[in-house]
Amino acid sequence: MKKSIEYKMKKNKLLLIGWDAADWKIIGPLLAKGQMPHLKKIIDNGVYGNMATMNPPYSPMLWSSVATGKTPDKHGVLGFIELLPDLEGVRPVSTNSRKSRAVWNILHNKGYKSNLIGWWPSYPAEPINGVVISDKYQKVNSDPKKRKPLDEKAIHPLIEKENFLNLRMFPMEITQAHILPFIPRAAEIDQDEDMLLKPFAKVLSQNVTIQNAVTRLLRTTDWDFTAVYYDLIDHMCHSFMKFRAPKLSKIDQTKFEIYKDVVDGAYRFQDMMLGRKLQLIDENTTVIVMSDHGYESGNKRILKMPKVNAAPAMEHRQFGMFAAMGPNIKKNTKVFGLGLIDVAPTILHHFNLPVGKDMDGNVMREIFKDFREPESIESWEKVKGDFGEVDKTVEGEALSDQEAMEQLIELGYIDKPDIDKNKMIIKTKCELKHNLATVYLGLNQHEKAKEILLELLQEKDTVDISVYYKDLIKISLTKENYSEAKKYLQSLKKVKTEVKYNLFFIESEILDGEGRTKEALNILTSVISSRGYMPELWNKIGALQYKLGDYKFAEDSFEKAISLESDNATYHRNLAETYYSLKNYEEAVDSALTSIELVRNFPAAHFILAQSLEKLGDLENAKKAYLTAASLNNNLKEKENQAIENIEEKLKQVKLNDKTDYKYRDNQITVVSGLPRSGTSMMMQMLSNGGLNPLVDNKREADKSNPKGYFEYEPVMGIHKDNSWLGKARNKSVKIVAPLLKYIDTKYRYKIIFMKRDLNEVIKSQLIMTKKNPDIFPVKIHNSYVRLLNNIENWKEKEPGVEIIYVDYKEIIENPEENIEKIESFLGIDLERSKMETAIDKSLYRNRSKETEKTK
Repeated sequence: MKKSIEYKMKKNKLLLIGWDAADWKIIGPLLAKGQMPHLKKIIDNGVYGNMATMNPPYSPMLWSSVATGKTPDKHGVLGFIELLPDLEGVRPVSTNSRKSRAVWNILHNKGYKSNLIGWWPSYPAEPINGVVISDKYQKVNSDPKKRKPLDEKAIHPLIEKENFLNLRMFPMEITQAHILPFIPRAAEIDQDEDMLLKPFAKVLSQNVTIQNAVTRLLRTTDWDFTAVYYDLIDHMCHSFMKFRAPKLSKIDQTKFEIYKDVVDGAYRFQDMMLGRKLQLIDENTTVIVMSDHGYESGNKRILKMPKVNAAPAMEHRQFGMFAAMGPNIKKNTKVFGLGLIDVAPTILHHFNLPVGKDMDGNVMREIFKDFREPESIESWEKVKGDFGEVDKTVEGEALSDQEAMEQLIELGYIDKPDIDKNKMIIKTKCELKHNLATVYLGLNQHEKAKEILLELLQEKDTVDISVYYKDLIKISLTKENYSEAKKYLQSLKKVKTEVKYNLFFIESEILDGEGRTKEALNILTSVISSRGYMPELWNKIGALQYKLGDYKFAEDSFEKAISLESDNATYHRNLAETYYSLKNYEEAVDSALTSIELVRNFPAAHFILAQSLEKLGDLENAKKAYLTAASLNNNLKEKENQAIENIEEKLKQVKLNDKTDYKYRDNQITVVSGLPRSGTSMMMQMLSNGGLNPLVDNKREADKSNPKGYFEYEPVMGIHKDNSWLGKARNKSVKIVAPLLKYIDTKYRYKIIFMKRDLNEVIKSQLIMTKKNPDIFPVKIHNSYVRLLNNIENWKEKEPGVEIIYVDYKEIIENPEENIEKIESFLGIDLERSKMETAIDKSLYRNRSKETEKTK
């Protein structure tokens, strides 16, 4: 007995349990009621956290990513069905569809024994060292009176067939004893009209079949790795989630009362099956329970599915669940930022095997008590030898897996195959290509996605092309090509489709991109009465309010979004930035940390965390957060590096004055800014006289309002569309008025001399220049300038590459020497001070306000 225990410890066993669509939002209350005690045992003795999914959230694709550590474009499983190699038919995805080796293939090559039960897809069974019970094993004939013989390719090794043949449960064997725990009022169901008991019996019996198979293998075989997959929760949700509390207004009260407990019952039964498996392993076995995505249980539930590709997946949520316990797993610890593609590398690391560099996932280092750095290998695909793979030259027939096809049709994942074979083939081909385009979108490979989408638009007669336009709009908006987005939007509006798109989001984003932010906000606020339950609506409203400088309103909107969807990392990150702008730095830290807890690899959340910590004086942790942000975001590396440089100088106790640093920066750009008519042209001339070359084009000639010239550069006016010219301003000065400062390219270092002037004087000067009555005070203009100046204050605090001093127009005229010395010191360069003074002409100081006159 002692030798047996030592042998098992040496084997370092791992049990992987897949619960399709399991969601913490439902699990949490059940745990609190003590109704999932076995999962609670794992949580109390191990780690738990969210599991981020991928798009599109189609289960065969996702579970193949779990098995390979790779994204679907690499592993090749791109949907629920696929074309036959000869393009003459379709079939459910299978083991043949997978182009990458799964973790059990790699373990086979290294001499480990693996059991695989019900994995999707795993038919035909692979000849690995161990036992494979494929996903065809539990699928039975739709006719309850028929018992179809078991396919010889459904189990490996074939010698095991007889051991598992009688473990299958059939729908006709489901009795009231099985039904009543889920549906206590089942006797009230009129089965001639209400057909829901049939799919219930089918799903329940199939998952019991899987449970029977895995428990037998755990009891009777010697194994290193066992993986089992259940679709119980996912399929019960597709049939019964619409009846779960809280009741949706359009759901019949009687049906609600009958079916409201089915989904929770599925979770509780899944936990009971977990309990039995835990009884069959020892304390030295590592256990992982996880799901591939979550499932909408609130107002986003869909009562009538549109007829589009894999419509039921529209109810899948972005986060699944993850829990693990074992000898080297931390105890009662929440972990963050896990993804599906991290599972396979983690399993390989558990077995002391190297991780392929071509895998997209990483080892989950946070879950281990004692962590050693993982080893790597170029690619397991390049290793020669026996990997227990099927002979992929032997292909099945079209629609050969009839049971699998029928279940996919019943669930709505695929349409019933068209009588016209050509149409069916074209439709399947389009769905697979679109799925690949969606994968590319998720990987930010926009050009690859766009190329596929434009090809798909040619298939107008066979498929709904609206979704292709929707994705093309998304790409255009990402690239800030608003004219192209409008063109695709107009095309989308002409397409006949059953999908109800929220086009107001697109219209609002286009308007905002064109600089019409208030109009964009008005579009969104106009639909609050009918769409106020949508968290993304409140988030987008908050983003526009923030952009307009209405931070308190933005705070309220982001909090509303979070109240409706508390586990959205973006909402928490946006709230953190709003708190930062409101100078509520502690609250900003809390919100940023919540965002990072939800999605670990979120560079913008790490960045706002760093800025907030810096404001609180926690420079060491601020530096760590900046470094993390920089490691995650290549596009903003310059910005983070600037912030890190600032932090390091502060840590060395270099004297700094907030955003003002009296130090020259290599290739710095000197910006003269301020409100129009605040003395910016005079400052440009001063710097030019002092020896700092200006970036100007002299296209605007001097006039009565500015007799010494405007010192302007025409591309500045289009900086919101194109700021690529800013490199020309390095080691020069350029004039950029205050409203345009936010459009600078943050990869450069900036020294901003901001001209201050009494607002009344500025407005009066502008009125005279535009030949308007200076005695009629424009209150709206005054208030908008006050808001703009406040926004500048907030903006400069968030930009590590920006240093700024304020120069008062009146003071520099009356006390030029002191102010010129301040400017020279700020820029860190030698200037010809006497020549700078010659640019100051007191006779040009006109339009003084009454307050200014009193101080003379």
